[in-house]
Amino acid sequence: MSKIFIIEDDDIIRTELNNLLSKYGYVCESSTDFERVIDNVISAAADLVLLDINLPMFDGYYICREIRQRSNVPIIIVTSRANELDELMSMNLGADDFITKPYNTQILLAHISAILKRTVNNETINTISHKGVILHTTKSIVEYNGQTAELTKNELRILSTLMNNKGNIISRDDIMNDLWQSDEFIDDNTLTVNINRLRKKLESIDIFDFLVTRRGQGYVV
Repeated sequence: MSKIFIIEDDDIIRTELNNLLSKYGYVCESSTDFERVIDNVISAAADLVLLDINLPMFDGYYICREIRQRSNVPIIIVTSRANELDELMSMNLGADDFITKPYNTQILLAHISAILKRTVNNETINTISHKGVILHTTKSIVEYNGQTAELTKNELRILSTLMNNKGNIISRDDIMNDLWQSDEFIDDNTLTVNINRLRKKLESIDIFDFLVTRRGQGYVV
């Protein structure tokens, strides 16, 4: 069941969208805390975002750009601003689609369905699961029992390396060599800091004793 996050400041439109999408089997989530809406989108781990342009605090262009820098979640711009410049700007900032208000609800549903079908296959490829822990590599999110935590680039690389080699001990040198591919300087102490931070992220969503230290050998999940 796909989750759709609605970013819309008009209460009536937001309620109508929620009712429409729920009727067709989608799980809907939204937020009126527009100052923190970007963080709310990321933590929700939604499958698709419906985003208006005219919003309080930040406009939809800014929100689209910030979400895209942190996640590959599909974004559909739904707005009354129906000129070509708005559509071009939306696409350049990473939106996947652009629909103008007032819209035909069946056309909106068709666009949502088409994008989700296209991305579900990619998400399956970019998901690693082990012992109930799900790592969404394109979203940089780890999930467990419905709870999620956002990972930094290094935390994602470490966890994906371990989960791609589940059951096998990976040495500290091998992990550091993998992190070096990100063009950042990673020394032994930096790795320890990143491992400790990753453990705290996992524990924040009740994942305990998942990342195991094998003294003198490395790490294993």
